[in-house]
Amino acid sequence: MSAGLLQADPQLGPIGRALVDAGLTAAQAASAEGAIRFVVAFVAIWTIGRLVVIPLTRRAMERRDLDRHAQNPLLMITRFVVVFVAIAVAFGFADYGNFLVSMAGIAAAGALAVGLAMQNVISNFVAGVFIYTDRPFKIGDWIEWDDGTYAGVVEDISLRVTRVRTFDNELLTVPNSELTGGVIKNPVDAEKLRLKFVFGIGYGDDIQQATDIIVDEAERHPEIMGDPAPSVRLTELGDSDVGLQSRFWISDPSRADFVRIKGEYVTAVKRRFDEDGIDIPYPVQTLEGGLELGGRQNIAEPAE
Repeated sequence: MSAGLLQADPQLGPIGRALVDAGLTAAQAASAEGAIRFVVAFVAIWTIGRLVVIPLTRRAMERRDLDRHAQNPLLMITRFVVVFVAIAVAFGFADYGNFLVSMAGIAAAGALAVGLAMQNVISNFVAGVFIYTDRPFKIGDWIEWDDGTYAGVVEDISLRVTRVRTFDNELLTVPNSELTGGVIKNPVDAEKLRLKFVFGIGYGDDIQQATDIIVDEAERHPEIMGDPAPSVRLTELGDSDVGLQSRFWISDPSRADFVRIKGEYVTAVKRRFDEDGIDIPYPVQTLEGGLELGGRQNIAEPAE
């Protein structure tokens, strides 16, 4: 009987033939053999992925110094890929080709429908991947975007949104596509921040004297760095003043620090200008010329 069944279904493997010998029909044996092959292949691929692929991915991210919070979504994606590959290989190993093709068609149609309905979500997801790979900023960085309209410190980066704490203690949840579609400004470079301020003095004031005062007050401030040294450049010739731009650096800044330091520095320079008679003029407009009255003029004569 077994020989007849084997001749009826010659494609049975060792497992199927053993099941036929155990008393199952050829159809039952073929179905059971396919299920066993599927489970064995899936477990094998998943085990390899868990023991080899995922640890290698984690080490690669650690070599790139990715934050641990940033590693979690990427590891989740890696696990999903391992499961998908394990299922695909298991379907092929179990000779479920026709079923796999049908499932692929259904999955493709579903993916198209979901993709059309979730364009913004997918766009933000892809942008989040670019943020993880390109690393334009990281958690703890101070960033500005939208031409300086928004600014704050990055608190959290996920694959869909980035959360930024503003300097007014407001929490902004920003779609990642907004941060990758424009210019991102990271004001702090290598734990230093350069600040600029333009002092306007009168045309009759001594430029060198004003420059010396601006530099001297920067050097006196304990929180303004001496290296790089503060500098002053004449940058503007306005309608009523001469603009001297001061450039100076502060170390390890926060928004509160740089606002306070800048305010103290400008106040000190203004006080020195007042003491040394250097004027910070108001804008003045001068109107020149005469006033003419045109047309006929009627001069009334007094009545007699």
